[in-house]
Amino acid sequence: MFRFSRGLVAALALGACLAGCAPSKPRAPQTFQIVVDKMAFGPAPVDLHVGDTVQWVNRDMFQHSATSKTGDFDVELPPGVTGSAVMKQGGTILYNCRYHPDMKGQLSVTP
Repeated sequence: MFRFSRGLVAALALGACLAGCAPSKPRAPQTFQIVVDKMAFGPAPVDLHVGDTVQWVNRDMFQHSATSKTGDFDVELPPGVTGSAVMKQGGTILYNCRYHPDMKGQLSVTP
């Protein structure tokens, strides 16, 4: 019967972990768009991370804003204009339109 020494077992386990547990390359910041149309914000992006940019594209004929409840961003959106904000912190960010309070959106930002 063949027996492994404790040192050999530990070395094999460490090698396996280093091969499979190595940190992955950081994800490059991305830009996502949310379309504003017919007095509503379109769907939020699903893979949003800190450092990513969100662009709101106003396809409505009315002035809108994308204003976070926590003061993280306040983007003015005249008709036909695109405005953006970089996500600076993780968590759930609730936002609405200052001019039309019933227009609401939510972003989930991964730290």
